Amino acid sequence: MLQKTIMSGIGGQGILFSGLSFAWAAMLEGHEVTYLPSYGAEMRGGIASCTIAISDEEIASPVASSPNYLVIMDNLSLQRLQNQTVSGGEVFINTSIVNNRPVRGDIDVVEIPVNDIAIETVGERYANMIMLGAFVNRTRQVKLSTIIDNMGEILGKGKDRFKGKNIEALQIGYDYFSREK
Repeated sequence: MLQKTIMSGIGGQGILFSGLSFAWAAMLEGHEVTYLPSYGAEMRGGIASCTIAISDEEIASPVASSPNYLVIMDNLSLQRLQNQTVSGGEVFINTSIVNNRPVRGDIDVVEIPVNDIAIETVGERYANMIMLGAFVNRTRQVKLSTIIDNMGEILGKGKDRFKGKNIEALQIGYDYFSREK
C-alpha cells in the first residue's frame, strides 16, 4: 500500500531532517521509499518541505499530489497545503505556532504543541523530532526503534553530539499520545 506524506515548515525548523529520518527508517525496514526535499533560496525563514512516499511496491513518482498525511509546522505551510491532502487524510499541526486550522471537514486534525513541549523538555531546536515521534506513534508506518537505532548514521559524521537529544525528543513525541489519554 502506498502512503504519501508531506512535511512542511519554515527553513531552520529541521523539517527536512525529520523527513529524511522517517524515509531512512522506512528504507531500513524494507519498504520502497522516495524522499523529495524542496526549499526556497533563503537559508532560514523560507518554506522548506519534503515529500516521502512509502510502499511495498515500486513507486512510480516521488511527487505526492494527494498525500495521506501532512505534517505542518507553520501557518504558511497550512495555508499552502491543506487542500492537497486526500479526503480522510490526517493533518498534524504544530499548535505552538500554527494559529489557523484547516477549513475542511473531511480530514482528521492532530494537534500537538511541539514547540511548547520542546521548550519544557529538550530545547526548542528539537521540536521537529518531537513531532516526528508523535507522527510515528500515530501512523505506525515505521518503528520508532528503527530511527533511534540508526540516529548516528542518519545524523552523519560530526553531528554525534546531537544524537542523545534527538532520541530524547523522539521518545517525548512518541509518548505524547499516551499522556493525553
